[in-house]
Amino acid sequence: MMNTLTDRTPVTRRRTPLNRSQIVGFWGAWAGWTLDGMDSFIYALVLTPALTELLPRSGFAATPANVGLAGSILFALFLVGWGLSFIWGPLADRFGRTKVLAGTIFTFAIFTGLAATSTNVWELGIYRFIAGVGIGGEWALAGTYVAEAWPEDRRKMGAGYLQTGYYAGFFLAAALNYTIGVHYGWRAMFLTGAVPVVVAILILLRVKEPEKWQKAEANAVRTRPLREILGPTYRRRTWVACILLTIAIIGLWAGAVYEPSAVIQLATRAGLAKGDSIRMASLATGLLSIGTILGCLALPPIAERIGRKKTLAIYFAGMAVSILGSFGWAFYLPNGLAPFIAWLFVLGFFGGNFALFSLWLPEQFETRVRATAFAFCTSFGRFVGAGVNFLLGAAVLHMHTLGVPVALTALAFVIGLFVIPFAPETKGEVLPQ
Repeated sequence: MMNTLTDRTPVTRRRTPLNRSQIVGFWGAWAGWTLDGMDSFIYALVLTPALTELLPRSGFAATPANVGLAGSILFALFLVGWGLSFIWGPLADRFGRTKVLAGTIFTFAIFTGLAATSTNVWELGIYRFIAGVGIGGEWALAGTYVAEAWPEDRRKMGAGYLQTGYYAGFFLAAALNYTIGVHYGWRAMFLTGAVPVVVAILILLRVKEPEKWQKAEANAVRTRPLREILGPTYRRRTWVACILLTIAIIGLWAGAVYEPSAVIQLATRAGLAKGDSIRMASLATGLLSIGTILGCLALPPIAERIGRKKTLAIYFAGMAVSILGSFGWAFYLPNGLAPFIAWLFVLGFFGGNFALFSLWLPEQFETRVRATAFAFCTSFGRFVGAGVNFLLGAAVLHMHTLGVPVALTALAFVIGLFVIPFAPETKGEVLPQ
């Protein structure tokens, strides 16, 4: 029997090349998601200085307890705005992904910039609420766009690449706080959040609608997408996705949002000056962001190898352990600053679980309802997250400590491990049309 050279040559699979519109569209969505993450985290970084200035102007003493309570209320209000962002989903299913994506970016950019003009906590609360509505819609529409616009053999990694943007935004916010925030104050930080307006304009001018949406729109019989995802066909997967996203969001806001305050407390306890403590919080945030970016990039190959459900279980278990290790253990050590920051990297890595939802949610719904489903599931989690965040603030005030209340959120991820089996496994399936 003859063995030819062809017999011995391994077959290499070439990935489908991306066209110009797909490349520009991805970078537009990624930049929007990056600036979205930056905007979200700006408030966490400037929380204490902003409220210290605005509370006395609003008739309240700027005590640590009042700053903590007001901060939790404003976080909750911001999350309610995130929750109301489900309005963008039906609009995107009806009018297109790119136009509505640009609208979400424009909304959060304008009202983040306006937050710099706040003269009291009420104005700051209104601006953050409306900015939250815009920020909340960006993820659903960016994730939907990349899933539909990229070729089938690339869209899974596209989800991981896209999700890195949000945490690159954390890193960018930390860098801005390390430079602009320290020297020019919290108002200058909010002004930097107005930059995404440029991205919104570019998306409107340069990015085409995905062909999948165009075909679905051309053949569509008008339905009510919200009613459909809550109907018999999709009801179970919709509510399971809502629960899992709720758990992920609780972990994000418990770990990432309270991290700067925890680092500042630990740095102050270690004898660092105020300015040095703020810089330390910025550096810790950068480390957290690097860990999360790596977690996002590692997730798609794992999900392709062992499946979506097992991958999420690994990441949820990692979140539970790292939240307990950082806020439940390291935070209370006599010299806990270094161990706490080390745990933040682990917390960041498993915080990359959000990349799975960018990959997994589009696989569970057809094109005509995909954006609505994505927006509804994320919005539901934000509403519940707003309530949990308010309870966390009350617990911090009552217990006079930050660590234990945040550490208790690890229980949510344990519950999530029992919910994951009820979700559909879509490994190896193509995106439904």
